[in-house]
Amino acid sequence: LPLESATNGARGLSPSEPDDRPPLPDEEPGAEDSEAQSRDPEQATRALIEVQELLRRHQLVLELAHRQQHGEDSDRHHLVENLVERQHLNELRQRLERLHPADVAYILEALPQSDRITVWDMVKAERDGEILLEVSESVRESLIRSMDTEELVEAVETLDTDEIAELAPDLPSDVVEAVRQGLTQEEREQLRASMSYPEGSVGALMDFEVVTVRADYSLDAVLRFLRTFNELPDHTDQIFVVDAHDQLAGSLPLDRVLINQPEVLVADVMRRDVLTLAPYEDASEAALAFERYDLVSAPVVDPHNRLVGRVTVAEAVDVIREEGESAALASAGLREDEDLFSSVWQSARNRWLWLAVNLCTAFFASRVIGAFEGTIERVVALAALMPIVAGIAGNSGNQTMTLIIRSIALGQLTPSNARQLLVKEIAIAGLNGLVRADYAYTGDMVSTFRPTYV
Repeated sequence: LPLESATNGARGLSPSEPDDRPPLPDEEPGAEDSEAQSRDPEQATRALIEVQELLRRHQLVLELAHRQQHGEDSDRHHLVENLVERQHLNELRQRLERLHPADVAYILEALPQSDRITVWDMVKAERDGEILLEVSESVRESLIRSMDTEELVEAVETLDTDEIAELAPDLPSDVVEAVRQGLTQEEREQLRASMSYPEGSVGALMDFEVVTVRADYSLDAVLRFLRTFNELPDHTDQIFVVDAHDQLAGSLPLDRVLINQPEVLVADVMRRDVLTLAPYEDASEAALAFERYDLVSAPVVDPHNRLVGRVTVAEAVDVIREEGESAALASAGLREDEDLFSSVWQSARNRWLWLAVNLCTAFFASRVIGAFEGTIERVVALAALMPIVAGIAGNSGNQTMTLIIRSIALGQLTPSNARQLLVKEIAIAGLNGLVRADYAYTGDMVSTFRPTYV
């Protein structure tokens, strides 16, 4: 089967390697498959509670051992203390081994610094890289600081080149260089390409694990080729069709491979209207395309239409989630993703700017009120209306800000319609101001009216 150009960095067996695996019906599901089947959305929350309880018991036993130290032989006391500590830590280690890397990351983010390092030390070294990819940037930095160079190199070596490129900005330069030296020439080129793209671009997100075939192959040949792999790249819903120069000609969805006759050619059933992404395209725009067209994967091509990689729905979901978190933090005046258990100084510094802006606006409002002090003294009802005006103004501002941020995130706000939207929001503000002011004034007059009886 001459499929010499059928892969571009895909994992698994190459076409020339034999497949020595036993038939699928004879394979028995392992522990990992059983665990995956029993996983549910509440597992991370339950695991966090269990880990916190194990840590609490561990700390309690250590405190009791220290209290009983008086009057005992020192060597015997240390031996008992080490045995008890090892027993609880082994139980913790076994619990962590059954968790998905994303669940372990969730637990690490919810623990104080000391407990976080204790749990991190219990994680197997071969899982460190996957977990570092899942945790937030602030927590990732604290975990990296707790590891030495050798541990970091061992953790990162287990990752793919696109994942290494994602972690590279947070790693020491000597660690990145040591990892690069352990890669093959092809992997070094892929790592260099991934790190050359700016942050927030499609090129920084894409992976190089793609499966490609030629248009003149039969579906039977494609099926026999796919069976040579131990596993397909994650989120493989289509095979990309390229020519002799690796230029993208279309895509072959896997369902068309299965439902059509084996002798049918790829060219007869492949899709030619394929949505393609450019390496320097904004990642948020690509994520919107995944949401709009319900994509699972999309090819990335260079200016010459050569296939260089792909982006999957997993990366698109990460981009959407990060943008949503950034918008939520920005609306609260936070400049960056804050670790829940970071130092008081770091948390306070992260919140100073927005608090300073609010303080300036409060001073400005007080000066405006001071300018009308005489009027307020003559018309006491205005003093009662001031908190009402402030509250309504704040709510109206939050509504407008939420709408504008959402429009920007969805790409609906453009320079051509910004003026029209501005006029509309000013008109809405004026209308709401007139209506609410009339209601507030009428309500205040009614509440302050005191009938006089003779």
